[in-house]
Amino acid sequence: MALGYVTFITAAIVCIGIGVTCTLCVSPSAFRQAAGDITGRLRAIAPYVGVSVLVLLLKRFTHQSRLELSYALDWDITEEIYAVEGLFVAHLQAIVPDALIGFFSAMYMFGFPYLLVTALALYFLLPTQRRFKELLTAYALNAAVGSLFYTLFIAYGPRNHLSAVSGLMYEFYPQTQELTAEVSANTNVFPSLHTSLVVIVALFAWRSRRVYPRWFSIASVVATLVVVSTMYLGIHWLVDVLAGVVLGIWCVLTAERLVARAEGKADRVSTPDDGEDGIASEISD
Repeated sequence: MALGYVTFITAAIVCIGIGVTCTLCVSPSAFRQAAGDITGRLRAIAPYVGVSVLVLLLKRFTHQSRLELSYALDWDITEEIYAVEGLFVAHLQAIVPDALIGFFSAMYMFGFPYLLVTALALYFLLPTQRRFKELLTAYALNAAVGSLFYTLFIAYGPRNHLSAVSGLMYEFYPQTQELTAEVSANTNVFPSLHTSLVVIVALFAWRSRRVYPRWFSIASVVATLVVVSTMYLGIHWLVDVLAGVVLGIWCVLTAERLVARAEGKADRVSTPDDGEDGIASEISD
């Protein structure tokens, strides 16, 4: 019952967020243009959607076998992570007021899916589907590489390893634990995929800041809060977050190159469609 309720609430909040954000960021003419070209756009993105769905299905249906393999390998790096950063998360929980537990829990549970889905909606509404394809490819790469890391390495989050750290969200909102348990094991913390995915969204928002300036501001703030929430709630270590940042950047750069090759433009790493900026080209400037 709790799982269905939390899933419904999450979906409802995300849908409301998408509607409000698109209203704020997208012109009426863009909606009309997308509606008139819906078939062509769906046809253009179909191969990318298919591959992404396949990756997610493989991840889902191999979850238990990968977990068993992970336990068999028994490469537990929790102590190594703790040796690097110590009590950083405990100190973070100590300085942030308990009154913000609800706020950061909302960022973790609702802000995260809101960013991922809203970004796809906004890029689908652009005249070209290039950015949509790159974003979806980055998501798929993140899922694949994240699954590999979670299979190879066992790592328990600070809430499960340190008595000084509390699992704040699960203590105050225990109904959320059933939903998170459906998609991840408590050994899956390195790297933080919440971090890597919101970094992907933030980088794409930065790239499209000339087209969607309001979205860039919204995504930057929400992404930062999601990253902080993963540590404040005792779910991830700082090391997990830093690894997630690196993974997110790699996914964006690699997605650019893969889509460029798939679209027959391997000689150009990034195409500045509709006033957008390429990640790789600007980093190298």
